Amino acid sequence: MAQEALVTLWGVRGSIPSPGPTTARYGGNTSCVSVEWGQEKCLILDAGSGIRGLGKHLVSSKAELYLLLTHVHWDHIQGFPFFDPVYQPGRRIHLVPSVVGSEKLYFALEQMDGAHFPVRVADLLSQNRCIIEDSVTFFGSQGIDLKRIPVNHPGGAYGYRINNNGRSFVYIPDNELEPPGTVTTTHRQFVQFCHQADYLIHDAQYLPQDMPLKHGWGHSVLHQVLQLAAEAEVKNLVLFHHDPDRTDDQVDDIQNKARSWLAEHAPKVQCAAAHEGLSFSI
Repeated sequence: MAQEALVTLWGVRGSIPSPGPTTARYGGNTSCVSVEWGQEKCLILDAGSGIRGLGKHLVSSKAELYLLLTHVHWDHIQGFPFFDPVYQPGRRIHLVPSVVGSEKLYFALEQMDGAHFPVRVADLLSQNRCIIEDSVTFFGSQGIDLKRIPVNHPGGAYGYRINNNGRSFVYIPDNELEPPGTVTTTHRQFVQFCHQADYLIHDAQYLPQDMPLKHGWGHSVLHQVLQLAAEAEVKNLVLFHHDPDRTDDQVDDIQNKARSWLAEHAPKVQCAAAHEGLSFSI
């Protein structure tokens, strides 16, 4: 699209919300990122608990809303029932499966069945339109240049790249770069997908001391992500999906270690640990 887009992080935590005094600076909400083209369009990536704050921001907006999930694990859909726009009469929300046939169409709505959540889908006031065509094709028809890549994560998941006005960002919140067993996508394929992106938001949940216990749980170790960013020659790396047990001070330490490594091995790559409210333009 010709118009500049604003990317904002609303939830940056992995696995389960972790609010409290030790996580207040980076935030305890689970995955949610918005891409806004002014008052025209808003693409929402994942519906973790962070979508609650985004919903409050969007109730006064007239933007067309598009919800696209990376996958359907609980921490990526649990915020949907608290997304205020679904209670606005006539508000149009496009629900877009990653790949047709790979996920149930009403992925985020199924939890609203009256048993798992008191408000049922039939009670919603919004107009929820489930897209049945291929997501890449659909977004192309909406003027949004989106690419996807399958990632290494239990149950299957996807990462996305959005190109806009000659700039780009890649969003891969859940991915194990060096998984045990069968590899869905190789390190080299991720390098090619992320090549020279202006921003790479990538899962960096684990540290070496978390292994081998959590090997195969579907998340990357910090040094693997740094190597990817360096080889892909991205401009900015955003460390994402912080472990729920990680305190703000520990995330500070991870950010400092990442910056030190990059300064020595890939000095052109800037790095920051994701925090709620972080935003940038593409």
